[in-house]
Amino acid sequence: MEMPLLLRLPPTAFLLKPHYPINHFLNHQALIFSPKPTFSARRRLKRLIITAKKRTRIDGVSEELNLIASQNLDYAPARRRVRSAFVDVQNSLIIACSRLVLDPIMIFAPTGIKTEEWYERNSKGLELFSKSWIPEKGALKGALCFCHGYGDTCTFFFEGVAKRIAAAGYAVFAFDYPGFGLSEGLHGYINCFDGLADTAIEHYRKIKGRPELKGLPHFVLGQSMGGAVTLKVHLKEPLEWDGVVLVAPMCKLSGRFELPLSILGLMTQRKPCVRLSANLYPKGCETPAAVLKVLSLMSRVTPKAKLFPQKDLAELAFRELKKRKMAVYNVISYNGQTRLKTAMELLKATSDIERQVEKVSAPLLILHGAEDKVTDPQVSKFLYEKASSKDKTLKLYEEGYHCILEGEPDDRIFTVLDDIISWLDSHSSLA
Repeated sequence: MEMPLLLRLPPTAFLLKPHYPINHFLNHQALIFSPKPTFSARRRLKRLIITAKKRTRIDGVSEELNLIASQNLDYAPARRRVRSAFVDVQNSLIIACSRLVLDPIMIFAPTGIKTEEWYERNSKGLELFSKSWIPEKGALKGALCFCHGYGDTCTFFFEGVAKRIAAAGYAVFAFDYPGFGLSEGLHGYINCFDGLADTAIEHYRKIKGRPELKGLPHFVLGQSMGGAVTLKVHLKEPLEWDGVVLVAPMCKLSGRFELPLSILGLMTQRKPCVRLSANLYPKGCETPAAVLKVLSLMSRVTPKAKLFPQKDLAELAFRELKKRKMAVYNVISYNGQTRLKTAMELLKATSDIERQVEKVSAPLLILHGAEDKVTDPQVSKFLYEKASSKDKTLKLYEEGYHCILEGEPDDRIFTVLDDIISWLDSHSSLA
């Protein structure tokens, strides 16, 4: 899935609602929390760690597959075993459960596309999973490199998107970040966001050097957190891309964030009920410096700890119920609590991008659902207005949620894809 809702700050007292998977048998009842205001050792931090939630049961598959999907996915070998076990399910046109079918964009994806999967080690010694989709006939118009969102993978949902773009004449390439999908690394852990961007630069530099891509325009597409990765890549190498496409990008703090239960426990001296609701604070409120200092300290002491309550974002990300139910089949996605260091790196990355937003100079296409509650469409407007690009386009889709490429009604998905392809064509000499 996509980026978690992080660090939403209330002005005074709070009520906390636990978050359960869709259709969970438990009701959303308030938790009473009476914390002490200080901490002094690792022992105190360990008491605050929240147990990871169990993965939602997958209807329509065997008990054996459910057991496989529920195993610990912290490391790549386990994620690769799970993906291998589910590959037939994911590739089938109709899921075993008669009520659910694969996303139409996957069912009706065009033929004549050559796909390839491979692993390669980067300069840091990490084995990364990569995939490509290249049309078998016709001259290539350009190459499109993809940066996926938080917790996600370049497999499953992106398959249909990639094939549609490839059918329009583009070579499409993608890879899983370290710690995500099928690549090596602790699941859901980002040690350094700048390092993540450097990994993408290194990986796609090799791709762009392929003989068959010589002389062609090179584009980069980032979705959600991948939008932040894409912007970092562009800011580090502003002349290396012929165009940047951002889908619901995470590129500026908007004030719509969740504060973790642990930090509330450390900072409040009262004994209130604590509720984190979706629209509790005013738009644009900023994280206090004291909270950031506490978070920074905790991320150094226990960087891999999962201290952030994680809300199931399917209801916020997927507008169409049928497609929302498909999210559970993305079995190697990371849907656990956000790790402390990861949260701190996301905060640092968005703050850095906000400070440099006027340096964004490449031809720019930004697409965002107008009703997105995961990343704020107002932030996309901010990016559009502040970017120095002379060639820039912003498209907001009425009633659209976060996953406008996967979770909308069919006609909307195809409209968004057509908008992307039309923009690529207009920036490609072979269009």
